[in-house]
Amino acid sequence: MFIIHSYPLAVVFCFITMLCWGSWANSQKLVSGRWRYEYFYWDYVIGVLLLSLIFALTLGSFGHEGRSFIPDLLQASRSSISNAFIGGVVFNASNILLSTAIAICGMSVAFPVGVGIALILGVIVNYFGAAKGDPVYIFAGVLLISIAIVLNGLAYKKKQSGAGNLSAKGLIISVMAGVIMAFFYRFVAASMDISDFTYPAPGKMTPYTAVFVFSIGVFISNFLFNGIAMKHPVQGEPAPLSGYFKGSCRTHMVGILGGTVWCIGEAFSMIASEKAGPAISYGLGQGATLVSAIWGIFVWKEFRSAPRISVRLNAGMFVLFIIGLVLLIYAGA
Repeated sequence: MFIIHSYPLAVVFCFITMLCWGSWANSQKLVSGRWRYEYFYWDYVIGVLLLSLIFALTLGSFGHEGRSFIPDLLQASRSSISNAFIGGVVFNASNILLSTAIAICGMSVAFPVGVGIALILGVIVNYFGAAKGDPVYIFAGVLLISIAIVLNGLAYKKKQSGAGNLSAKGLIISVMAGVIMAFFYRFVAASMDISDFTYPAPGKMTPYTAVFVFSIGVFISNFLFNGIAMKHPVQGEPAPLSGYFKGSCRTHMVGILGGTVWCIGEAFSMIASEKAGPAISYGLGQGATLVSAIWGIFVWKEFRSAPRISVRLNAGMFVLFIIGLVLLIYAGA
């Protein structure tokens, strides 16, 4: 299987993760207004599952290093499979809340608040789960990113002054998504031998197998989580399952594309975790908050009518986010 052997290449993979995790929601924006996000999310989950299987059968099976996908899956212990599966369930619970928040308040708010909180808590959880990197620089970076999230929340509040419940609802759901999302990566990392992908310990899985089992957890749990979201939506009327089959082929493909883009990021993050460490690999990947804010502000114009103070607050958010990410990179170097 394909394995990374240098920290600089691991950082490159983490940046690809950041771009993927920060960009997948554009697919949701492309169909918003004419396609319920609950229907979009079914296609998104299918995309995650398909891409994880493709990676497992290609990058996870070719070459002479490590265990290939099928033998690795067959030798995996029950606890390793359970950890990766639970990681998928936890992620899906958080991500469907994030999709809801995007539908309410847009990418430029849902991501910096929700995923930003997930970054802060997730880095802490993953660092203490498998300490790697200089803690001073890691937590200094997290502190700056925390301040950046506060600035973005204030910018949204200024923009939504007078919108009342809409502002509160979007922010609350974003926070809920972030708190839950902080824990999924640790479960998946626990299913692997982070110290050695070339000769992983018996019972532990390679990153490709772990991501595949994770995606199964996402897919199966979607019947519960998205089923609830369809029957009890936070906005609009309940969405009957029959409505999903009324979408065009192009609409379904957009959702599947969103899932495949996200899963590329997840796979690359896990592949990089051996050299970068789970805390740094996860933290850099969740720099996706910066990427999504750029999409939301400059492409989708979500702050078009915002007052000047919102523009200044968002500018401060960008600066602090970038400095925080640089500190995370330096922590691993």
